Amino acid sequence: MIAVPILLTDCIGLSPVIPDDPAAPGVPETAALHRRGIKSFVARAGRMTSAQERAWQELWPRYGVEDQGGLLDLRTLFGREAPCTLEIGFGNGESLLALAAARPEQDFLGIEVHRPGVGHLMLRAEALGITNLRIACRDAVEVLDQQVGDAVLDAVLLYFPDPWPKKRHHKRRIVQPAFVDLVARKLKPGGRFRLSTDWQNYAEQMLEVAGACRALENEFNGGYAPRPDSRPLTRFENRGQRLGHGVWDLSFRKP
Repeated sequence: MIAVPILLTDCIGLSPVIPDDPAAPGVPETAALHRRGIKSFVARAGRMTSAQERAWQELWPRYGVEDQGGLLDLRTLFGREAPCTLEIGFGNGESLLALAAARPEQDFLGIEVHRPGVGHLMLRAEALGITNLRIACRDAVEVLDQQVGDAVLDAVLLYFPDPWPKKRHHKRRIVQPAFVDLVARKLKPGGRFRLSTDWQNYAEQMLEVAGACRALENEFNGGYAPRPDSRPLTRFENRGQRLGHGVWDLSFRKP
């Protein structure tokens, strides 16, 4: 979800140890952060249903993207040339599935480290006959850095990443300068980076950090964006609205 805090999902679990050694001089920031072990997610095996286990055995060959070294050829991966959107940390895949189903003329690549969530998405995709979807189950920053070419994506979506609310854990948040720079490099000219969170403090950080990236421009005069129609309301967000939680959307464009 290199060397940034990393990827991304709403998994909960024990936190890995974070060494405090600073990055060595001369080492790229992304690589240095990886070496320091800072992650924006905690990977847990989770409990999978028998159906999800079947999905991994039978459907992963159809939908899964392995790390075989080198850059992905999106045309080969999807069997055609079409606009491609990447979603980081898709959880159970509700939003990503809705997008793929609504836009069959486009391709969608999702990244998620929570294996039950990946299994759930594959089962739903199979049931709906979705063919324009592929999934990577790895650290999103590593996928972006090592497998996705520069200027090949039409959009990158980061919806409700782990907010790491405690101040001492803010360094684990995925939205950091090096990560935003990485996303900008992967976008085509005219491509968009869309984010959302229900934590105001994180929204403020997103606005500041992404707004400082010279390769991107805020599409709403330096402020927050209205919820785009392209972002389906998930059960997670509906629950938050019932509880009175605010939601902040942001949209940045690569000129």
